[in-house]
Amino acid sequence: MTIARVTEISATSSESFDDAVKQGIERAAKTLRNMKSAWVKDQNVEIENGGVSMYRVNLAITFVLEDS
Repeated sequence: MTIARVTEISATSSESFDDAVKQGIERAAKTLRNMKSAWVKDQNVEIENGGVSMYRVNLAITFVLEDS
């Protein structure tokens, strides 16, 4: 039997949505073990002076819980 948990994180990048996803997963991997998938729940941008200044993604990351 496998039990998994889902945790939500928000990640940003000044480059792209793809980079924000990559940065979020890399950071989550420093704390979470047994990550199996990530779902991009939401994407949005910050705008400054008429242009995109920041890309933001909200991720739901699924990881399998370890047995004791």
